[in-house]
Amino acid sequence: MRLARWFVHLPSTPEFNVLVFSFLLNLAWEVWQVPFFRGMAELPHWLGVKACTQATLGDAGIALAAFWVTAVYAKTRRWISQPNRIQIAIFLGVGVGVTVTVEALATGMLERWAYNDAMPRLPILGTGLLPLLQWLTLPPLVLCIVRRQIAPGYREQSDGEAT
Repeated sequence: MRLARWFVHLPSTPEFNVLVFSFLLNLAWEVWQVPFFRGMAELPHWLGVKACTQATLGDAGIALAAFWVTAVYAKTRRWISQPNRIQIAIFLGVGVGVTVTVEALATGMLERWAYNDAMPRLPILGTGLLPLLQWLTLPPLVLCIVRRQIAPGYREQSDGEAT
């Protein structure tokens, strides 16, 4: 019974909405930036779809982690209903930090992917500008959409369950 109740209320939780809207926005971005990664445009269709989906799942996971880090700082999951500048900065900062780290590792010693010559890069770090812009552009949209999505009727109970 408790599981069924939880499942019914899941769509009204901030975490669910952060995941869903992060996934949808980042999937479009990942597909759009395919030409900037070496070999992606030449992949067979299904392998390209699979690669973009895996990257998008990672992006959604980063967004969820950034949400939780911010919630720990704010001491509430409701921070997203009326985020202040510090909370927005934490949310974006976590995402940018993780993104820069992942890109550095993946294009460096792990050799998971590579940028092609069309990818603009940050001086010194060498991180692709598009992955950085992704985290500076999409998460504010996610915050705005989630805030509007959960605003009606969202409240957090003492046991952490949203209703």
